[in-house]
Amino acid sequence: MDEQRGLFEQTAHQPLAERVRPHTLDDFVGQKHLLGKRKILRRLIESDQITSMIFWGPPGVGKTTLAQIIAAHTKAKFITFSAVTSGIKDIRTVMQEAERRRAYGDRIIVFVDEIHRFNKAQQDAFLPFVEKGSIVLIGATTENPSFEINSALLSRCRVFVLQGLALDDIKELLRRAMTLSRGLGGLKIRLSDEGLAAVAAFANGDARSALSTLEMLILNADEKDGEISVTEENLAQCISRKSLLYDKTGEEHYNLISALHKSMRNSDPDAAVYWLARMLEAGEDPLYIARRVTRFAAEDVGLADPRALEIAVAAYQACHYIGVPECNVHLTEAVIYLSLAPKSNAMEAAYLAAAADARTMLADPVPLVIRNAPTRLMKDLDYGKGYQYAHDSEEHITNMQCLPDTLLGRAYYRPTEQGIEGRFRERLEWIKKWKAEHAPCGKNEPKQ
Repeated sequence: MDEQRGLFEQTAHQPLAERVRPHTLDDFVGQKHLLGKRKILRRLIESDQITSMIFWGPPGVGKTTLAQIIAAHTKAKFITFSAVTSGIKDIRTVMQEAERRRAYGDRIIVFVDEIHRFNKAQQDAFLPFVEKGSIVLIGATTENPSFEINSALLSRCRVFVLQGLALDDIKELLRRAMTLSRGLGGLKIRLSDEGLAAVAAFANGDARSALSTLEMLILNADEKDGEISVTEENLAQCISRKSLLYDKTGEEHYNLISALHKSMRNSDPDAAVYWLARMLEAGEDPLYIARRVTRFAAEDVGLADPRALEIAVAAYQACHYIGVPECNVHLTEAVIYLSLAPKSNAMEAAYLAAAADARTMLADPVPLVIRNAPTRLMKDLDYGKGYQYAHDSEEHITNMQCLPDTLLGRAYYRPTEQGIEGRFRERLEWIKKWKAEHAPCGKNEPKQ
């Protein structure tokens, strides 16, 4: 735990990224959607009206820096935790102190770095103090808060999404690092614009990575007559291999995930595994791939093989629990299974057709017969009148109307003959035939 006065102490041995860390909002680069003129987060910081919040974003985009800027601006006592090194005993000690100070009118802001690493019990330890206002909690996470932070705690925090830095933002940071006295300003460095751009591209939106790479280049560059010259050979040693393999911020990122998706759709497991390997070997986040594979399971396989979604979700969970490189086999299993599975996009087509109607018919009332009637007034207004309970009928089906009148007979789901979906098609055809035979006069005429 470090209190406010220690947040900006510098040492001679600090990494470059730490030495040039911005101290003010004016020096902060990126996140203009949150910190631009009159944007909400900037206004909260400048007015010292900080509420409990979560900073969610990839590494090196400024989550901790923002917390330190808040520490410098706020009139509250500022305490930091690391979820890696702090235990529940530490949390309770600080919370008790915060409660005591609250009685004297003091305000406590607690910053928790990597809050997703805290388990449920540790997160729960903050909850009563956040609820009572004993502390203002600021958490930083690289993981989706919806999955990694307790819902009760999350509901009491405002989530701010931080984005990977743009190429121009990274280049600005690098130039500033080479001019600041606390950075590399005391050195005479020769680095071409092309070299600077290459370092920025290699960083993939991560300011810390960019500055660390720059520092490594300077340390390993040739020095002559007091000038440090970064050569193409220096650059090649530090960045060329990964850049050639994969640029996760550029077009190739989308080209490769598209290649994987379309290879699976075309039932080509060899191509699919190759594109999977291209991404994983280049350092792609396996959870990103797992999310796209899960989408594919419903979008392109669907009810032709309902087990596909189970396998895709299981692969995602395995990636989450195990991580790289071990999770490559789980993704491979899912990719090959999905490649060989029968394909149907009937479910997606059904939703898109229904969504098109929903957007243009948002005011269509729910038929009275399928409305709930929990009060006497609703019953008097005929809510639920004539409702037919399907399980009471011999066929477990009724001729009750469930669509609005304007959409009566509309058909959205059109199953294919692929895989198991062929059985669903037969079942649906029987259902439609039964309903047509038992339809009230003049109703249930199919609409296209």
